[in-house]
Amino acid sequence: MIYSGKAITVQASDAGIAELCFDLQDESVNKFNTLTLNELKDATAAIAADKTLKGVIVTSGKPVFIVGADIMEFGALFGSSEDEIADKILATNLEIFNAFEDLPVPTVAAINGIALGGGFEMALVCDYRVMSDTAKIGLPETKLGIIPGYGGTTRLPRLIGADNAIEWIASGKEQKADNAFRCGAVDAVVAPELLREAATSLLKQCIDGKLDYEAKRREKQEPLKLNQVEGTMVFETSMAFVASQAGPHYPAPVTAIKVMKKAAGMSRDDALREEARGIAKMAGTLAAKNLIGLFLGDQLLSKSGKSLAKKAGKVERAAVLGAGIMGGGIAYQSALKGTPIIMKDIAQAGIDLGLSEASKLLAKQVERGRISAAEMAGVLNKIQPSLSYDGFDSVDVVVEAVVENPKVKHAVLTETETRIRDDAILASNTSTSSITHLAEPLKRPENFCGMHFFNPVHRMPLVEVIRGEKTGEEAVAKTVAYALAMGKKPVVVNDCPGFLVNRILSPYIGAFMGLVRRGVDFVTIDRVMEAFGWPMGPAYLCDVVGIDTGVHAGAVMAEGFPDRMKYDFKTSHDVMFENERLGQKNGRGYYKYEADKRGRPKKIDDDEVQALLAPVVEGNESLDKETIADAMMIPMCLEAVRCFEDGIAASATDVDLALIYGIGFPPFRGGALHYIDDYGVADFVARADELAETAGPLKAMYLPTEKLREMAANGDAFFA
Repeated sequence: MIYSGKAITVQASDAGIAELCFDLQDESVNKFNTLTLNELKDATAAIAADKTLKGVIVTSGKPVFIVGADIMEFGALFGSSEDEIADKILATNLEIFNAFEDLPVPTVAAINGIALGGGFEMALVCDYRVMSDTAKIGLPETKLGIIPGYGGTTRLPRLIGADNAIEWIASGKEQKADNAFRCGAVDAVVAPELLREAATSLLKQCIDGKLDYEAKRREKQEPLKLNQVEGTMVFETSMAFVASQAGPHYPAPVTAIKVMKKAAGMSRDDALREEARGIAKMAGTLAAKNLIGLFLGDQLLSKSGKSLAKKAGKVERAAVLGAGIMGGGIAYQSALKGTPIIMKDIAQAGIDLGLSEASKLLAKQVERGRISAAEMAGVLNKIQPSLSYDGFDSVDVVVEAVVENPKVKHAVLTETETRIRDDAILASNTSTSSITHLAEPLKRPENFCGMHFFNPVHRMPLVEVIRGEKTGEEAVAKTVAYALAMGKKPVVVNDCPGFLVNRILSPYIGAFMGLVRRGVDFVTIDRVMEAFGWPMGPAYLCDVVGIDTGVHAGAVMAEGFPDRMKYDFKTSHDVMFENERLGQKNGRGYYKYEADKRGRPKKIDDDEVQALLAPVVEGNESLDKETIADAMMIPMCLEAVRCFEDGIAASATDVDLALIYGIGFPPFRGGALHYIDDYGVADFVARADELAETAGPLKAMYLPTEKLREMAANGDAFFA
């Protein structure tokens, strides 16, 4: 044994080949934490000191290669000054990764599972790379608001060309083996069982002089081979395109390109200095802080969900009641992820609609090359259409997805309860109906909960698992297990009007209608909120959801929270509804809609709307962008505070993640409670009080809670 640590071992064979194996103790994956980095430094020194060695293979003792840097340690690093961060990262590169790259013997990485971020950068340090055909590689750092820091912007463009490197780094996408080989990022792709053999063979060719590893190494250490004209075309064109795609709130992709451009004419060490300065600059941005926080929060949510799911066991078979667009979407998602499902309806037309929805979604997957036609057939075979309850005695979970009417749901749920096992779980996909109320006629209310999917089911990651007053923990755990099996992100919430996400969303829509009443143009509001970071403005959102759906939800919220969500004035929504302008579903709402070339609804301004709204507009206020954004966001954030204080969600993290995954709250802002922290709790409270004075009948929506006022007075925050 040449070296033995808690994360790395180095062992030599009789042929003079050393195997450096990453195998971090007490962890399921390898990652570059402080321990691993220090051991890599020591292991490299031990290899360099052993003059009998002829080459090194880098392997992993785990199912994955290396997942990247330990993000849990980012807080300590990124809390330093920009210069300190840059110096620390540069030292790591020069003293550790460069030292390994400069070993006097050839090196080959054997990539299994995934190699992301620092894991892939470790592979790039090696002279050659062999990749399992099931593995994935990539540099996802821009998704965290930063750029690669262990040589990714330096070595990758020198290996695969600047254009490919820009695409890989700016997008942050994982790359499959075939594309990695085609681009030149890896030198061979083999079956997993042949990985070690192939890496050894490649290394022996280097040792025997059949491959010039030193020339291969120099490619990564010398300036990029681009003339001035080529460089300008590649970098400037890419920068303009990426900037238009990423937008002003996500500076990391453009910064990565700027770093690569500036470093193109530099040698390795100088290029690494530019990279270190680039990541240090990004580390201090609000986007990086919140995106990293989002990642860590997601890890906690996943861990919590998996812990619950373990208690419940696997869902072997499921059923959905109601085979419309929603039921078909649920059936599709369940079958796609491997859980067979019965799709029941009372009419053949409903069955046909559900199967059509599932087939359409699968056909798109085939068209995009994500699945084969045979795989599509296999997924469809996992969906069993039915007009009866045949087979319901064998299912673990039944999801009710019938019309949003409590009386209808009561009838369906009570009937279904008699057709399933005593231990089977009943779950209602409802966005408004009280879970406690829906459970009233059931004989086993402890086996009933809410399972609120967001539309469209196949795209929206969030599922709210709603606990009623009599819901048992087994029901919650089983439903969470099923949601995870479907590839969703379940957030467990307690029952209340609107549950968590729709309750918080309601004051946002109320604030929108309040601004329209004051004379602010709804198109202007949409543009301001899109610039703020929302995927669409509130008027457009209401059209997409459906004005009728919004009116129904508004009535539920008004009944539940009359002090702040019951309006004593006629709203713009009321006008839209009365004039049968329901949004995209009938082609007319706040905007008009026409089908584009792909058949998707295209938004068009409609001059008729202003005239329709004139009777409910009682002012002619001209507000600046900041005031419009504050007037929209503060009621939403205050409702998030109330949900947190009321214990509707288990943590501030759950509140924020639910908003991001459920309604597209701008990720770079971290969620409603993160937004308050970033605003400054005291400043937020003061601004809320200021806007309350001009909010008229909506004043109650703008008044902070007493606990929030206490937090402001004490200098507290939701996240330390």
